Amino acid sequence: MSIDVSDPGHGHSPAAWTAVTIMLLAFTIGTTAFFFELVWLVWASFALLIVGAIVGWVMAKAGYGVGELTAAPHGH
Repeated sequence: MSIDVSDPGHGHSPAAWTAVTIMLLAFTIGTTAFFFELVWLVWASFALLIVGAIVGWVMAKAGYGVGELTAAPHGH
């Protein structure tokens, strides 16, 4: 981990956390649906996975990404 102040981080932003949370939920639902052979739910979870990526991209473009973080940074 870098202690350089100019280091933008590695996805430590609201956009990244939101996208990863949505996609992790989609992956969990899809895996469970695959186990129970619910084909429609597997495809619905795949759609949710794509939605998670789009939400992360939109949030990053709205200013919640690493490069232009509008949220207050937290000191460690």
